[in-house]
Amino acid sequence: MTTKQIEVSILGQPYRLACSPETEAALLEAVARVDAEMNKIRANSNVRGQDRIAVMAALSLASELLKLQASVRHGESFPAEEIRRTMHQMNEQLGTVIQQYSVQ
Repeated sequence: MTTKQIEVSILGQPYRLACSPETEAALLEAVARVDAEMNKIRANSNVRGQDRIAVMAALSLASELLKLQASVRHGESFPAEEIRRTMHQMNEQLGTVIQQYSVQ
């Protein structure tokens, strides 16, 4: 697996991150989300200091994740990747059955 270095900025601070070409888009999306959350906290609160802003952003994002996980457990939203994986397995099984009947 090839690794590349990308330059990003979070709350005005530059960071160099390593990622594979396949994960770059997802990493850039995550960086944008973290940067937006940290900027929102800095603009809308009295929290100062990047370390404190980072902790508050982490807590906010973790809270969002926990709410999403709870809604998935209660059937209120659907995990797209799990649905894709299940559909792929079903298609493979159907293909096998169809092939068995077309050979006979």
